[in-house]
Amino acid sequence: MSAASESNGDIVQTMQGLGRQARAAAAVLARATPDQKDAALRAAAAELERRSDAILAANALDMEAGRQKGLSQAMLDRLYLDAGRVAAMARGLVEIEALADPIGHVMAEWVRPNGLRIQRVRVPLGVIGIIYESRPNVTADAGALCLKSGNAVILRGGSESFHSSTAIHACLVAGLEAAGLPPAAIQMVPTRSRDAVGLLLRGLDGCVDVLVPRGGKNLIARVQADARVPVIGHLEGLCHVYVHASAEPAMAAQLVTNAKMRRTGICGAAETLLIDRAALPTHWAPIAESLLAAGCELRGDPEICALEPRAKPASDEDWRTEYLDAILSVRTVAGIDEAIEHIACYGSGHTEAIVAEDALAVSRFFHDLDSAILLHNASTQFADGGEFGMGAEIGIATGRIHARGPVGAEQLTSYKYLVYGSGQTRP
Repeated sequence: MSAASESNGDIVQTMQGLGRQARAAAAVLARATPDQKDAALRAAAAELERRSDAILAANALDMEAGRQKGLSQAMLDRLYLDAGRVAAMARGLVEIEALADPIGHVMAEWVRPNGLRIQRVRVPLGVIGIIYESRPNVTADAGALCLKSGNAVILRGGSESFHSSTAIHACLVAGLEAAGLPPAAIQMVPTRSRDAVGLLLRGLDGCVDVLVPRGGKNLIARVQADARVPVIGHLEGLCHVYVHASAEPAMAAQLVTNAKMRRTGICGAAETLLIDRAALPTHWAPIAESLLAAGCELRGDPEICALEPRAKPASDEDWRTEYLDAILSVRTVAGIDEAIEHIACYGSGHTEAIVAEDALAVSRFFHDLDSAILLHNASTQFADGGEFGMGAEIGIATGRIHARGPVGAEQLTSYKYLVYGSGQTRP
């Protein structure tokens, strides 16, 4: 369905239909057994593998359109699929299937002095709207996690990945049908029109219970300004690596290079390196050589530029920039206090790492910073639900309400209280 051929009335009717169907499907999913949901996930994973060639053909259309549109190399990397990435999507569904079903799990239980037995039990959120950009694998991850957690979902992928996401979505629907679950449990907005996003943000007449945005600043800003339903926020990943003076030099070079260059276009990629002034004589040269050899552009403060003439001078804006590219800003700090102050000022609350052997420095870093994920002697690229054992993730929530950090199946639930009595009345 092309935006040019649609009237606003058509889009409203289409979106309202999606909402009603999702609400009806959510009621069915809430009663579905773990075996039914797992059967759907297994079947969808098999379909992803069986239809790999068709998915790659759809992705080729998106890639060509992206090149003609002038997308950056980082954006094209996010968009690109090959046989390995499709296989990884299928494995992700199998890993989600293997997780314990969160629905019905008794989170806590206690007995009151009057004999009332109270349980706090996990339940689905209901209908989730997910708005995301570029990365077609989010279609598989998000659909599978919502299914596992008993939620119906309406997916609105980026226009750049329209063909890829549509092909992946077809596999999820086939999985639902094979398991006897309603196909409307996982729906995809069938239009690229931006009007559809506005309708989703307004909640589709009460049919959407929560929104999950995953994308850049412009998308997040629009969601924050226009959403009329609760939002599980995924802000930009302005991630830092801090190299303390006690860090092992070879480890520091390896971790910093991996954190920046393994995949530059993901939200867990490091964007700023902070290095202790006392560590410059021993640590900076191997770090710089490793990054430059990997093709990374360095933007440094005056001390860094004096030591490495291939580095470009950094501006204040560099400390605020999520490059999603092979660019790293580098700043010298006097010690951990200055490193923490810099991150608190410029960070997005996503992921920060410290490379250090000093246990007190690590303790300070973990205690004083309030980002969703903090790592010690590990790459920021581990900021990923799959790496946390969640099978996959919808995103990294950077807010402080409801979910925080990787949003997996368990984080897509709420709870209710079950109270068991034996005739008690309140005096």
